[in-house]
Amino acid sequence: MKLFRYIFLIAGLMVFNSCTKEFDEINTNPNDPTTISPQFILPYAIEASVDRYWGHRTRFERLNLDGAMLWMQYLSRNIYSNEGDNYSISPALHANNWKGFYNDGLVNFQRIVTLSGEGSTTPNTNYEGVALVMRSWVFSLLTDSYGAIPYSESLKGTATDAVFSPVYDSQEEVYAGLLSDLKMANEKLVVGGPSIAGDILYSGDILKWKKFANSLRLRLANRQAAKKPAESQAIMAEILSDPAMYPIFTGNEDNASLKHTAVLPSNNEWHQVMVQDGRTDWSISQTLADKLNALNDTRITVFAQPNESGVYTGIPNGLPDAIATTYLSTASKLGSYFMQPTTPSVIMTYAELQFILAEAAIDGDISIGTAQGYFEKGIEGSFKQYELALPADYLATVGAATKEKVMEQKWIALFGQGPEAWTEYRRTGLPVFPARDPRAVFDNNGVLPTRLRYPSSEESLNGANMKLGVSLNGGDNDMVTKLWFVE
Repeated sequence: MKLFRYIFLIAGLMVFNSCTKEFDEINTNPNDPTTISPQFILPYAIEASVDRYWGHRTRFERLNLDGAMLWMQYLSRNIYSNEGDNYSISPALHANNWKGFYNDGLVNFQRIVTLSGEGSTTPNTNYEGVALVMRSWVFSLLTDSYGAIPYSESLKGTATDAVFSPVYDSQEEVYAGLLSDLKMANEKLVVGGPSIAGDILYSGDILKWKKFANSLRLRLANRQAAKKPAESQAIMAEILSDPAMYPIFTGNEDNASLKHTAVLPSNNEWHQVMVQDGRTDWSISQTLADKLNALNDTRITVFAQPNESGVYTGIPNGLPDAIATTYLSTASKLGSYFMQPTTPSVIMTYAELQFILAEAAIDGDISIGTAQGYFEKGIEGSFKQYELALPADYLATVGAATKEKVMEQKWIALFGQGPEAWTEYRRTGLPVFPARDPRAVFDNNGVLPTRLRYPSSEESLNGANMKLGVSLNGGDNDMVTKLWFVE
């Protein structure tokens, strides 16, 4: 009997040891993974970042619709003029875009870099390259909106030596880092290399990602050219002299744009705001309508809807509500193309790249190609983007390429991409907008916003470093301080 109890005890211990040895495996839920692979992070990060940039469905978070599209006089408010059109901005817009771009975009692109980079358990240079491109694009939006930003230490919150109060880097330093990262991304991206999944921008086409990386690098090099001409000229020469190593956009089929579906939440954000949510607060700006009408530019048929009289006309920007609402029966609404659920959200186009190169040629920053050639390709590319035929006399009407004309045509081509047009305007002061309507009333001392303010959360959570950022910008934490790239 005693012997039996011993045998039973030994058997029990063996069973217990066996159970505890496999305890972690038995109690691991296969449907609740502790790590997520890049293929699941990538689509979320891309959609969250692009949606926020393009429109965003939530009030006081729409940098494009409630900010840059109004400031650049593409759209105007027919009501609630104090929500962007008169340069008055809710503090929530400053804070929500800061938080959203960092938390939803950058943190997740950095996770992909960590998960797929050299030394990781699942290395994949193409995932790493894609994440570097997208990370660079989001950082460029932040620095072009705020100026100095947390950059070099901003994504180290989960590092071994975690940084919870990141230092601010100057815009010049951020640009240097982005230009370096984009060159590295081009090297990481290997056509015919490891496959990737979850790519909702280019469907796994690595060559297109390489083209985007190098085209974006040209955008940033051109933006800093007035401040760092020798470096920018070297970057442009490197890319343009070796298209095999550094491919760039060669047509609209290469455009970086997020293709939407008709199913929520993957629909076009402008459709969500203006159709699903029934917001009708925006009309076409008189500035845009007058310019396109004067040029007999058929792009107005896409950008706007004719009014009841069959003509295209807009509302002057900055009018008080009581005056703006009197235009409701005569002003053109936003074009129906932009309110479809599947209309793509555009990040960068072939047309924009051609205008970048035209400007660089005029400024003497590149010697390959001609300003007139790039200028005309940019115009043609913009019309083709909307499946419009270039009017036979349009190029003759526009005339020879000058800096002013290149920037004016670039402004037209950037319709929908308010933040980019805003940056180009702040950088060059072009195009020259008409005199303001005498009835308009503007906040911000009448100054078109030059930057976004740092959110109050930064002052409370990272105050000392935020003060450094303010000093790096060379002014106060306001919307009149000029950023580094201003010519």
